[in-house]
Amino acid sequence: MATRRQFIRISAMGAGAVMAGAAGLRLLASEITDGRKASYVALTGRTPTYCEVCFWKCAGWVYKDEKGSIKKIIGNSEDQNCNGRFCPRGTGGVGMYHDEDRLKTPLIRTEERGKQSFREASWEEAFDYIAEKIKVISAEHGPECIALFTHGSGGKYFSTLLKAMGSPHIAAPSYAQCRGPREVAFQATFGETIESPERTDIRDTRCLVLIGSHLGENMHNGQVQEMSDAIDKGASIITVDPRFSTVAGKSKFWLPIKPATDLALLLAWINVIINEELYDKAYVEKYTYGFEYLKAHVKNMTPEWAYGITTIDPTMIRETAREMANAAPAVIVHPGRHVTWYGDDTQRLRAVAILNALLGSWGRRGGFYRPESFELPEPVHPPYPTPKRSWRTEFPDLYKMADTVLANGLCDATIPDPSRHCQFQGWIVNGTNLIETLPNQENTLKAIQALQLLVVIDTMPMEITGWADVVLPECTYLERFDDIRVGPHRRPQIALRAPAAEPMYDTRPAFWMARELAKRLDLIDYFPFEKLEDQLDWQLKQVGSSLEEMMRIGVKTFDRSYDDLYFAPDEDVEFYTPTGKIELYSTSLEEAGYDPLPKYTAHEEPPPGFYRLNYGRAPMHTFSRTSNNPNLTDLMDENSVWVNPRVAKEWGLSTGQYIHLVNQDGKRSEFPIKVRVTERIRWDSVYMVHGFGHDDKRLRRCYGKGASDTNLITKVHVDPVMGGTGMRGNFVTFVTDLSGEEVMS
Repeated sequence: MATRRQFIRISAMGAGAVMAGAAGLRLLASEITDGRKASYVALTGRTPTYCEVCFWKCAGWVYKDEKGSIKKIIGNSEDQNCNGRFCPRGTGGVGMYHDEDRLKTPLIRTEERGKQSFREASWEEAFDYIAEKIKVISAEHGPECIALFTHGSGGKYFSTLLKAMGSPHIAAPSYAQCRGPREVAFQATFGETIESPERTDIRDTRCLVLIGSHLGENMHNGQVQEMSDAIDKGASIITVDPRFSTVAGKSKFWLPIKPATDLALLLAWINVIINEELYDKAYVEKYTYGFEYLKAHVKNMTPEWAYGITTIDPTMIRETAREMANAAPAVIVHPGRHVTWYGDDTQRLRAVAILNALLGSWGRRGGFYRPESFELPEPVHPPYPTPKRSWRTEFPDLYKMADTVLANGLCDATIPDPSRHCQFQGWIVNGTNLIETLPNQENTLKAIQALQLLVVIDTMPMEITGWADVVLPECTYLERFDDIRVGPHRRPQIALRAPAAEPMYDTRPAFWMARELAKRLDLIDYFPFEKLEDQLDWQLKQVGSSLEEMMRIGVKTFDRSYDDLYFAPDEDVEFYTPTGKIELYSTSLEEAGYDPLPKYTAHEEPPPGFYRLNYGRAPMHTFSRTSNNPNLTDLMDENSVWVNPRVAKEWGLSTGQYIHLVNQDGKRSEFPIKVRVTERIRWDSVYMVHGFGHDDKRLRRCYGKGASDTNLITKVHVDPVMGGTGMRGNFVTFVTDLSGEEVMS
């Protein structure tokens, strides 16, 4: 049995091992209010923070050397997200601060979009330029034709600005390009979403099912730690993946499924659970609606039926179904994170939710717990104006179950079309590299070229900055205050991010940027506090804390409002669904015109000589945002393409050889990629880590290193239920002749 230490090493360090402890903390009260210097900067000892390298936002401590330079980040032992341990990405966050390729000053475009031609500008000039453009667009088209794309903490402040202007168009690509289908599916089933971090009770589970979820490579810190603990306690892992992933190596069962057939396996598992009467009868009778409909629906979806689709042996399907049932209710069929695959993703995640319901895991120890968040009061400001139209005006009959603005919908509605009332004229892009985030790059660039204004806020010169009219350089999370972290967990908790150092170069925090723009747009009343630290102190004092206290402790934990982490025995629970029950048969989906029960539909097969393109994560990198980080690049500086030995032999490929990939539409990878010949991938697929192949030469460490999977995703299967962009319906083949071509190695 794999041990916790064998599974993954996560750095931990006692506070006494580095410099002085909290007793050495001094605060500097600065008189400078231009956003460059903060009123609270730890000069010695440690500074509280929470990580910005991924969405998990682990709380930690920042330490500096005797010269005041940031040297190390470690976990805060009080934090439920990290339990005092940071992952490789988190500890490598220091590299963001020291990266000499950082954006250093505001930039304004001097030539047409697409040419990397900018001049340096002052903050005043940049803000005046942006504000004037916004006023023109608002007057001519309405403020609703300005959109915000955001990923990260700064989005809160620009969201306030947009809502104050009268625009509802605030989109996070993490919804339609990542997690949206699972949220809609679980909402339709249980009346609640999975939330983030997920409400999975992995530490007490007896069986964890990972279907396309790469825990250990997709470094969700708390979940990885809990999975390691569960393994030590004897929990079984079932991994369904066409690739022998890291966690597959720690699993009792590995099911190397044929790609695009996951829903057939899920339906066959449901068939076995029902027909062998392995479901939790009391739970299903008390809490669910539609069991008889479901039973009839899956009657013929036997393991033998699924075998012809998935290539998974019927005996294995039955054995793994029984493994789950034997562990129930302490079993988790994990909903995953990046779940936009084939266009039927909401229905696939519905099957995941239904399977969990049959096993009685929702609301049960070792399954899914009830999370609780802490609420902080918001500063008082005028009511937001009511928008005159929204994105749904342009897509009235599409994606009816989407509960938030779709990034791809905003992109599509920006491309000129005489049938639309509002074509977006201005984009503000905060902390998300849309060129690598949105699928179908050609479509994204077509939209960008139609804009009157594109503003990009980032710490690094990502590809999207090359298309901007104005680039605003944000200081890193280690140099700024941000809103108090209040995410959901077993106990409500808050965490502080404070600046450990003054912003390097001519960079600024997002709060200050948004407020300065608000001044120029006559919207300053929506930002009643001049400094964010003053706002934080006011909020904290309303709940019996203070900024001074949080600077000392970093994380504060509160008691739950009720002792209801799990359902009590025989508890009467009303679910937030139309029937008040867990809906195995979804009445909300039916009412919206969608299938109330998930149905399997066959997906397109690769053409002869092509292989399905699968992509994923690496434990030391987050998307494309860390591929230039000097600390993390040392761990992995390029990706490779995994090729099965059978395929490699047919093509004459060898490990270490550089090739190009070409997709089904003739789109060729911009840069070559190294081959990795391995039995760990099925013969009908290839695999690569996402986030490489950058084409901006200002990213000197990662320019031209590896290939971009996004560059090869030209076919997108949009989920009709909620608009998620299915990106795993692309196929690639190989180009081996690189004569005369330089490889960036």
